[in-house]
Amino acid sequence: MIFIDACFKKATPYTPVWMMRQAGRYLPQYMKVRQSAGDFLSLCKDYKKASEVTLQPVEILDVDAAITFSDILVVPLEMGMDLRFVKGEGPVFDKAISSFDDLKALDSQKAVKNLKYVYDTIKLSREKLSADKALIGFCGSPWTIATYMIEGKGSKNYAICKKMLYTKPELLHEILQLLSTTISQYCKEQIRAGANAIQIFDSWAAALEESAYFEFSWEYILQIAKDIKAEFPHIPVIIFPKGISGFLDKIYGDFEVFGVDWATPIQKAKDALSDRYTLQGNLEPCRLYDKNAIDKGVDEILTCMKGKAHIFNLGHGILPDIPVQNAKYFIKSVQEKSAKI
Repeated sequence: MIFIDACFKKATPYTPVWMMRQAGRYLPQYMKVRQSAGDFLSLCKDYKKASEVTLQPVEILDVDAAITFSDILVVPLEMGMDLRFVKGEGPVFDKAISSFDDLKALDSQKAVKNLKYVYDTIKLSREKLSADKALIGFCGSPWTIATYMIEGKGSKNYAICKKMLYTKPELLHEILQLLSTTISQYCKEQIRAGANAIQIFDSWAAALEESAYFEFSWEYILQIAKDIKAEFPHIPVIIFPKGISGFLDKIYGDFEVFGVDWATPIQKAKDALSDRYTLQGNLEPCRLYDKNAIDKGVDEILTCMKGKAHIFNLGHGILPDIPVQNAKYFIKSVQEKSAKI
């Protein structure tokens, strides 16, 4: 698989490419399946439908990897928290975690067992996916998931979670450790089901100052990566921490791929990290609104990363109103241009 070869810094005939959120609302085919499922969580739990939308971007766009259709918050959901997705507001937990007693009510082993619908999605997707295409499993970082569990929903300033960090750090560490243990088992079950790689999304990394980030987020991400690598050394681990360009010189750990967000100059990431890791990214997602903007962005990134291990991606998820023909143009452009370099 070209994607897996790139993860391990092996030579590839062109730069492999996929997109975060590639199975999503910009595709009419996805919207049709989502409507038939009834709602987002129902789609996640229907493994046949989830597998169908997992494979759509491969069939429609010819990306080099599929990513399992699910959500990072199915982990706390199956640990025992009540999760709803509210239109215009996003995910909402009816009872947030604010004490050790709240934490004791959560069941890690139950969650790993109850996430069988994710494993079934992976198994079916891997069976249907072409042998030369990779299937990515994924999870949220403990810190990112914890912000939702503690805030009760998305947040602009993370004040509740960060108040806990500075006033009750021992409680936050307990939450993060429970999540780390649960997520490690969850990721290994994804691999057993057929995932060829694991990506860890740290979407809210930028909410933390440097010292807090490495104590309350990065350390737990590395726990998960180390646990995965101990049992599955042949499975690449991808880490995508959004918004930490100021910390790149401090990055360390046993993983293969570092995801670069669009706000981080690719040259800066290359200088700091490309000798140790394959870089993934980092086209600004809004460039997909215009083909000339796509061309310029692709050319700049390919030129910068020439001679270095690279997986092309957006620097964040594809937006829901991107024209499908532009997404196709982007994928083909990367594959054809990189083959000539």
